Amino acid sequence: MKRIICDIEKCLGCKACQIACAVEHSVSKDLVQAIEEVPRPGYRVMVEYVEQMPIPMQCRHCDDAPCVRVCPTHCLTKEGDEGIVLADRDKCIGCLWCVLVCPFGAVRMRKSDRVVLKCDLCVDRQSQGLQPACVAACPTHALQFKPVDDVAKDKRLSAARELLASTVKPTASGG
Repeated sequence: MKRIICDIEKCLGCKACQIACAVEHSVSKDLVQAIEEVPRPGYRVMVEYVEQMPIPMQCRHCDDAPCVRVCPTHCLTKEGDEGIVLADRDKCIGCLWCVLVCPFGAVRMRKSDRVVLKCDLCVDRQSQGLQPACVAACPTHALQFKPVDDVAKDKRLSAARELLASTVKPTASGG
């Protein structure tokens, strides 16, 4: 199972991820043409600022996704082995329940046509062997698309290194 991971230390807040996401979800798949589309394509990743630090936020595709449970029309469903939460925009009635229950604020409603917008991990791009658009567009590689098991292993190794560094005392040389 892969997820989008953010190293907030590397994020510049440039919002290239937002632009790439909107273009990827446009009809034309072209930035210049997408600006003229109606409705204008919406992004599914939001860069928020906390204490002047930019933090990209998108759907976490929760195992027990509250948005899926609350959706009265089954517009939102969990799909495939990866457990990706997808939206069928034709079924959306704009009730906003999904927006209200998302613990991450990662689901939003496009005002122009009252349709839910949320990250779909760019399943179409993945089927072509490509990374999600936001990850591919990130100039500092703050966003990565990694297996969850690899993220956990990286954290264990980092914690082990910190533990080792705090317990190993440098030896005095000379005599």
